[in-house]
Amino acid sequence: MAEVVLGIDIGGTKLAAGVVDADGTVLSVGRRPTPAADGERMWAEIVALLDEVAAGAAVSPPDLVGVGVGCGGPMEWPAGRVSPLNITGWRGFPLRDRLIQRYPGVPVRVHNDALCLVVAEHWRGAGRGLDDMLGMVVSTGVGGGLILGGRLVDGGTGNAGHVGHLVVDPHGVPCACGGRGCLEAYARGPAISAWALELGWVPGAARGAAGAEATAVTLAADTAAGDPIGAAAFARAGEAVGIAVASAAALLDIDLVVIGGGISQVGEPVFGPLREALSRYAGLEFTRRVRVEPAAGGQAAGVLGAAALVLAGDRYWNAD
Repeated sequence: MAEVVLGIDIGGTKLAAGVVDADGTVLSVGRRPTPAADGERMWAEIVALLDEVAAGAAVSPPDLVGVGVGCGGPMEWPAGRVSPLNITGWRGFPLRDRLIQRYPGVPVRVHNDALCLVVAEHWRGAGRGLDDMLGMVVSTGVGGGLILGGRLVDGGTGNAGHVGHLVVDPHGVPCACGGRGCLEAYARGPAISAWALELGWVPGAARGAAGAEATAVTLAADTAAGDPIGAAAFARAGEAVGIAVASAAALLDIDLVVIGGGISQVGEPVFGPLREALSRYAGLEFTRRVRVEPAAGGQAAGVLGAAALVLAGDRYWNAD
């Protein structure tokens, strides 16, 4: 059998895993909701999901050449002890050690989930062939990853490129990190829907389905149906992302920013205000050249990027 790797994508809303071959083909993939409040149940769900995708690709542990994981932070890197802000059941959880016990004898590499997105886009997606780019995940949280000179940049603790905690308004709303005015406090899905509720949004009403769950997914559907509060909420988030991108472009001199995650799938209600803000705040010639595009990898991008930590480790893994 050709070289295959397990790729795992752990987020605050969903768990995803897949079997990926050396060409970047995802041979099987599966998803489950994240049981964020129960750490051991979370681990059990991951184990069941890994068994499911392995069976779907007809592979067994001896067929694997490694395991790659993208997980929300913060984490102790490269040790792989994780404490995601959006997964309350994991604090100092020894994720890498657990996986090593389950898959002995092969590399197990754990990195930030947003870094895995930019890896996927650089390896097989919208950034293929470029040397300098930023990837962002805008979903339950907001994270980022950075490619410079054709290689993944880790930083001292593995958190380089973490744009979710760029400050877009120093007098703005509090953030879960303890700061104030961070991008994540404006652009993460729960923050967008909470702000819409403050403005009087009635979930589902724009579609004749009042009483729907107050989530960013519901808000997106209502916005598509013409809800003006939804449009305002996504515009606020898009503007914040645009301000952050302008700052990142000035600092890093990058060619491309790719944006993935659930909020990126809302489309023009986010990307229109984003580009308007970018045009206002990116005043230098070299910052005006930066392109902003939705991630091309779709729902499997996190899995693909995690697998690339092993399959293309010469460019994307610097810790061994």
